[in-house]
Amino acid sequence: MKKEKTKISYDPDADVLSMELSGSKRIDYATEAGNFVVHFSKKNIPVLVEVLQATQFLKRSQREVMHMSPTALALA
Repeated sequence: MKKEKTKISYDPDADVLSMELSGSKRIDYATEAGNFVVHFSKKNIPVLVEVLQATQFLKRSQREVMHMSPTALALA
């Protein structure tokens, strides 16, 4: 079975980071949870993940990682 590569793109005007997980699958529906929108195929396979307000999310994530202990980072 051929493994598909994840395609990552960023739209600076919308501040949305997109990760295309399966380019060959059609999107049937989407679910939003916080800053994430996950698009699924009819078979409930994630096809696309979008991070809304990506700049803010990544800055917050970076701050949290910087405050983690070396032990916690090793386990992550």
